[in-house]
Amino acid sequence: MKHYLLSLYQPDGESPSPELLQQVMRNLDALNEEIRAAGAWVFAAGLHHPSTATVLRHQGDEVLMTDGPFVEGKEYLGGFTIVRAPDLDAALEWGRRLSRATTLPVEVRPFQGDAEE
Repeated sequence: MKHYLLSLYQPDGESPSPELLQQVMRNLDALNEEIRAAGAWVFAAGLHHPSTATVLRHQGDEVLMTDGPFVEGKEYLGGFTIVRAPDLDAALEWGRRLSRATTLPVEVRPFQGDAEE
């Protein structure tokens, strides 16, 4: 089995209405339970806004520290799920379902190397 990162990309700007957010959270909770029941669950988490980030950058003999995101963009990484899947097609299906549940774009990427069970 391989591990895949399902990255959720959130648009910058206003948050969705509380009603929409509650529905998305219900959908996400239900999907996470399905992923667990299928034995594909590894880990998932949401992230704070990029403005809370701290960037560390190696320069010469020092590591410089700056506030804020590394890049400015119209979308940012809002959360992620790591799943265990036999192949890319299975991981893409979890990604499709995650996109439907959250209404957000999802990027699916394999981890390098084969995962040990």
